[in-house]
Amino acid sequence: MEVRPARLEDAEAIRSIYNLEVTTSHATFDLVPRSLAEQRDWLADRAGAHAVVVAVERHEVVGFGSLSPYRDRPAYRTTVEDSVYVHRAHQGAGVGSVVLGELLAVASAHGFHAVMARIVGGHEASIALHRRHGFTLVGTEREVGRKFGRWLDVAVMQRLL
Repeated sequence: MEVRPARLEDAEAIRSIYNLEVTTSHATFDLVPRSLAEQRDWLADRAGAHAVVVAVERHEVVGFGSLSPYRDRPAYRTTVEDSVYVHRAHQGAGVGSVVLGELLAVASAHGFHAVMARIVGGHEASIALHRRHGFTLVGTEREVGRKFGRWLDVAVMQRLL
């Protein structure tokens, strides 16, 4: 498996993975699937320190992850938030771990001090993945999201680099 920076030509594969989660799961709090143009814009807006990486197996994108600014105020600029998504056919095969490991390497190389993860409550696979990479649970935001008629908690995890 190769992990590399995402390219614009990866937009459709990323969109396919992401939109399935938008329409069928609580893994993202987005409610509306992204168009291809929106996905391309999202990719174009991310570069350098706020990177998107993809995991590629046999010329197919099987997962992706990104680093985003944690908050917009200047004092937060040394903190980022990670997101990791894996194609359903490849979940449980270590793709998420490879993607998260690369995101942590990118964050460290760019001088970030803290990486935050905000994970929907009950998503044990994602919580376990982050624990394996040295994240600790620092809090739970109760009923801050609503999707598919359910109130959703968010587990907040953190790793200092």
